[in-house]
Amino acid sequence: MNITINTNNLPKHLAIIMDGNGRWAKKQGLIRALGHESGTKAVKQVVESCAKLGIENLTLYAFSTENWNRPKMEVDALMNILVSALKKELPTLINNSIRLNTIGNIEQLPSKARKKLLEVIEQTKDNKKMVLTLALSYGSREELINVVKRISEKIKTDQLTIADISESTINEHLYTHDLPDVDLVIRTSGEQRISNFLLWQMAYAELYFTDVLWPDFREKDLHEAIISYQKRERRFGKTSEQVK
Repeated sequence: MNITINTNNLPKHLAIIMDGNGRWAKKQGLIRALGHESGTKAVKQVVESCAKLGIENLTLYAFSTENWNRPKMEVDALMNILVSALKKELPTLINNSIRLNTIGNIEQLPSKARKKLLEVIEQTKDNKKMVLTLALSYGSREELINVVKRISEKIKTDQLTIADISESTINEHLYTHDLPDVDLVIRTSGEQRISNFLLWQMAYAELYFTDVLWPDFREKDLHEAIISYQKRERRFGKTSEQVK
């Protein structure tokens, strides 16, 4: 693609629903676990490409609350791949000054996966160039239920009043309280749904769907999505004339 990306108009927060690992494996005549393993190569390339472009926040939907319902063999394989990828890619995170972050109910993760995740978060905590957030055991509805519970508890103990509740109050109690709203969501594999991902945070996000299966997603595909984003007029409820 010959169109140049305008580095002055990048999404401040890019979120990706990495879909199609299983279908990719099936097309190759492989077991699903090998599709997930191949997907880690796409993760590495996209993370490095985002850092190179200057994207400040990248969130990857790695494992949803619903994914626990998959066959145990596949879940176990996914957790082992997570541990292996964290070990292998730590130098990449350090060399690119990327800070690892996580959202979701990580207490549900196996102890080995949780331990390695927290280790890498600690080892990258001072990195400044980009925040890479892994959504693990994450579900947006569960997140919002937790927000309601926490705010309700504060009202009950007189730390807040009902009149105090605003968008800012909600934002402060989300897993993503230290991240900006999502500007662009990419979903691979041709599926066109949000799948319980960052429902509050993507209220005004641009959505980009591609037929490319996640293990085949490369830097050029990322660039195409960003160029599409840069061609769009983001009005946030205003008219075109107001925006201009």
